Amino acid sequence: MSDEAETSVQYSEREALRFHSEGRPGKIEIVASKPLTTQRDLSLAYSPGVAVPVQAIADDPATAYDYTAKGNLVAVISNGTAILGMGNLGALASKPVMEGKAVLFKRFADVDAIDIELKTEDVDRIIDAVELMEPSFGGINLEDIKAPECFIIEQTLRERMNIPVFHDDQHGTAIIVAAGLINACLLTNRRLEDIRVVVNGAGAAAIACTELIKAMGVRNDHVLMCDRTGVITPDRDGINQWQSAHAQATDRTTLTEALVGADVFLGLSAAGALKPEMVKDMAPSPIIFAMANPEPEIRPELAKAARPDCIIATGRSDYPNQVNNVLGFPFIFRGALDVRATGIDDSMKIAAAQAIAELARERVPEEVAAAYGVRHVFGPEYIIPAPFDPRLMEVVSMAVAKAAMDAGLATKPIADMEAYRHSLRARLNPTTSVLTLAYEGARANPKRVLFAEGEEEVVLRAAIAFREGGYGTPVLVGRDDVHDRLRALGVEDPSVYEVHNSRRSPIVPKMVEFLYARLQRRGYLRRDVERMINQDRNIFGAALLQMGEADAMITGITRTWAVSMREVKRVIDPEPGRTPFGVHVLVGQSHTVFIADTTVNERPTAEQLADFAEQTAAVARRMGHEPRVAFLSYSTFGNPKGAFLENVRDAVAVLDGRDVSFEYEGEMPPDVALNPKQLANYPFARLSGPANVLIMPGLQSAHISAKLLRELGGETVIGPMLLGMEKPVQIAPMTSTASELVTLAVLAAGGIAR
Repeated sequence: MSDEAETSVQYSEREALRFHSEGRPGKIEIVASKPLTTQRDLSLAYSPGVAVPVQAIADDPATAYDYTAKGNLVAVISNGTAILGMGNLGALASKPVMEGKAVLFKRFADVDAIDIELKTEDVDRIIDAVELMEPSFGGINLEDIKAPECFIIEQTLRERMNIPVFHDDQHGTAIIVAAGLINACLLTNRRLEDIRVVVNGAGAAAIACTELIKAMGVRNDHVLMCDRTGVITPDRDGINQWQSAHAQATDRTTLTEALVGADVFLGLSAAGALKPEMVKDMAPSPIIFAMANPEPEIRPELAKAARPDCIIATGRSDYPNQVNNVLGFPFIFRGALDVRATGIDDSMKIAAAQAIAELARERVPEEVAAAYGVRHVFGPEYIIPAPFDPRLMEVVSMAVAKAAMDAGLATKPIADMEAYRHSLRARLNPTTSVLTLAYEGARANPKRVLFAEGEEEVVLRAAIAFREGGYGTPVLVGRDDVHDRLRALGVEDPSVYEVHNSRRSPIVPKMVEFLYARLQRRGYLRRDVERMINQDRNIFGAALLQMGEADAMITGITRTWAVSMREVKRVIDPEPGRTPFGVHVLVGQSHTVFIADTTVNERPTAEQLADFAEQTAAVARRMGHEPRVAFLSYSTFGNPKGAFLENVRDAVAVLDGRDVSFEYEGEMPPDVALNPKQLANYPFARLSGPANVLIMPGLQSAHISAKLLRELGGETVIGPMLLGMEKPVQIAPMTSTASELVTLAVLAAGGIAR
């Protein structure tokens, strides 16, 4: 199975360590959700103001959900005895994984989570420790605890605690498997109660999968469970009570024998355990879940060669039908927390599985397909939804919440499910899904991206990540020591990296001819052009792009944005009919704001501002947002009057004369554009909600605002993205990290930034 890991993504050990250590160590921090600026704020947050909610909770414990973070807070708990298939490495070693799990909760379902690592293997001490934390949390996610202890811990805690307790290693995998099995049976005209299943593996996940499919209708006597010794039968020695619950009396003793005529293989065991000859002995149209991680029990191509009629799923992201826990656990907790469920029972798990299965069968709406790249069609290659399908948030969370209410486990039932649906959509920022899918798209359609400053360490680290991540081929510009620098960064075989050196490149004469023809009537001598090609990495890199040596170009680390832009424009023209401009993208947990033009045009005309609005709105749509454009000014619809409002006011009039498909309004200051309460003072305004595309009146205000927000805003900033050039070129800020360079490279190569 896949425990949220993208098994096809490659990276160096140094890159992984740097990711976790750069800046603030680790992956999480605590951020206050209330202002704490003044003494009055502190008095309300702590003493004496805090006494009021304390008394309210003492009088009515249920109000803890109203006055504290409990209702949206999950504890991710491990003792490190079964870390990601790496084994028992201890509680402290599990901390990076548990922090990662907390990040996934926030990223996918807006659930706040805190990792807690317990330094003990004593089952009773773990149970006691977790039980005592019930007042602090709305739910408990157990993780990476070995079997059989995990069964005892979870079952006991579920009996003793009045909040959801969920061991994701067991049930997360089981729910995704159940969803895929529902659809595979549908495609092969089978009924769950008729299928014969062989489960290879007898650990926590295997037992949970077996229990859930039986709860959904698979007959007990139709399931054979195997471990490394063979089929588990009632007379077998050395099996525990959870394994013995699935023992069957049979004369079949080996996995090979068990699979003869079987409809389904569920593999949660070891790489290569399922041989092609075993697959040949299965029933027609066999269903195979080969979930050993990172190498499955059988590779899909081998299974297909043996049985072309099979349906196969694995835990890997580089094959169809990935069994990925992230499809389930964030949204299961989201639904359970939102109804304040006292637990998570089988009906809630089955509801989640059915919702996931139904989502894979639904036609992908055009707007979702365009924004997120989810273009799959239900069939043998798509029985499980893509892990980053944004619809998972609402369909799974709602199904779980409803099941909890039907089971009598909800202490705060939801009266208006449609309003709940809208609240779920509002919790997450679609930009994050689009960016993730952009990376997936880059792996599916890798491009050649030129990194013009190939002698800089941060650029080399970005190139390494770009190549090892499978996003495309980095093309480096540099001198003779680039390969030595790559080796120093841990690359075992630097020779696989393509490096272009202007002093030795055979296409330099062709570049010179091209550039001299462009610049000879702008006062440049041939020797000037030769010198630029030979000595200026941006000129040389842009010429390589023009010569077709790459699909996109990244630069900017060693020179200011304006200087880099000037050099690039000597070689590459704007796209016909367009004025180049820059867009900064501010990405928060639940919102994204696009700001333009932040880089190029000092005093844009009204026509240019209208163009920027249209083109930035198109970028917003490609990143999953319905654009609402605000033309910013210091004036609010003419108050106060001023001498520098004409271009903004006229830009609105220009759009009035165009057939555009997005909302726009102006002139207005940022607070009116972004604050619904301020906007409500102007009922005639044409924006239905806060603006997410901000068109700035001039470069000075735009550039200052973007830089301030990058340094002080506390949100992720992408860009500036350069739009409107004939070739895909991105100029990164000089302070960019390797990850930011990779993101720009992916956006440029994938056509989102164009």
